Amino acid sequence: MLMRTDPFREIDRLAEQFFGTATRPAMMHLDAYRDGEHFYAAFDLPGVDPDSIDCTVERNVLTVRAERRRPTGDRVELVAAERPMGTFTRQLFLGDTLDTDKLEAGYDNGVLTLRIPVAERAKPRRVTVTAGGNGNGNGRREIHA
Repeated sequence: MLMRTDPFREIDRLAEQFFGTATRPAMMHLDAYRDGEHFYAAFDLPGVDPDSIDCTVERNVLTVRAERRRPTGDRVELVAAERPMGTFTRQLFLGDTLDTDKLEAGYDNGVLTLRIPVAERAKPRRVTVTAGGNGNGNGRREIHA
């Protein structure tokens, strides 16, 4: 294979890997949405070994770490290296309205999907209202809070 010599190619490659480019950012892309009683976060992690994915929650901060490695071995010869490799990290600050104790994670077709239920304390509930100033309970009505 014939390649022209460029003394700055390695510097450019490293800069793209850490800072990304307009067409290929170095961070993992994310979609976040709520569907009914659950909040979802979907991270694009193509080519990542599921065993390298680490999800932790500490004080309502969700941290996702994943590593993409190049093939290694005695017979492996690297011909082109354009895909970003290494460890990728992303943090999300989760509100108090989510139940992080029941967080579920699944990895399918290069997408890590986290499913977090809405906490019971954040769901609408009925509150009983009493009429009158004596608080004897006469004239009770229920309303939605």
